[in-house]
Amino acid sequence: MIRASGVGKEFEARKGGRVEALREIDLDVDENEFVVFVGPSGCGKSTLLKLIAGLLRCTSGSIQVHGRVIAEPFPDVGFVFQQPVLLPWRTVLDNVLLSAEMLGLAHGVARNRATHLLEISGLSEFADRYPGELSGGMQQRVSICRALLHDPSLLLMDEPFGALDALTREAMAMVLLRIWEENPKTVLFVTHSIKEAIVLADRVVVMTPRPGRIERILRIELPRPRDFDVEANPLFQSYNRDIRGLIFSRAGRLSMDM
Repeated sequence: MIRASGVGKEFEARKGGRVEALREIDLDVDENEFVVFVGPSGCGKSTLLKLIAGLLRCTSGSIQVHGRVIAEPFPDVGFVFQQPVLLPWRTVLDNVLLSAEMLGLAHGVARNRATHLLEISGLSEFADRYPGELSGGMQQRVSICRALLHDPSLLLMDEPFGALDALTREAMAMVLLRIWEENPKTVLFVTHSIKEAIVLADRVVVMTPRPGRIERILRIELPRPRDFDVEANPLFQSYNRDIRGLIFSRAGRLSMDM
């Protein structure tokens, strides 16, 4: 479904010169696959999602989605950011329906789908509430429902649970898996939590420090459906050691070089 070939991205630096964020990214992603990106801060994970969404353009290389080269935003994608970005004057239901208004979807169909998404997200009784009346985790669930309203084949999630406490974060991961299992789609998910990555992913992409490159891709062979009890599985522990070793061994080499 997605093919990134030799993707590089540079930005203009504020004080002149250029900053290289990504270098030579080659990655294929299958339809309905759940792929999670981990790596140190500043390694280009979020930048890569924005390139795939067409929000940024590659400096080098190309990205194709369904065989089409991406050079601008396109409708068949949902994007969940680090913050919910809800409109405080609109109710929960109306925040979800914002996508329908922007894309010109039929109101009746969109409302039925919004109601269903709120139901499976555990938010039905809050449909008429306002964002200020919700917890952070509930607000992020609303943003996920909004991203899924038009039923895109691709869902991009940029560290959506990063601002939540540990217990809420685990609960949110389970909500996401339940939604994905009911309505499979391709998901690209950025996180700094190795545990979260292993629980969610079909494959985990480990990235290097800037300029971000792919250090290794691990296929997660744990059975589905999953929850956080899978941490007791010896295979989980093996993945955890491997990913930590990849990230922290390189971080250690960088420290010694400095």
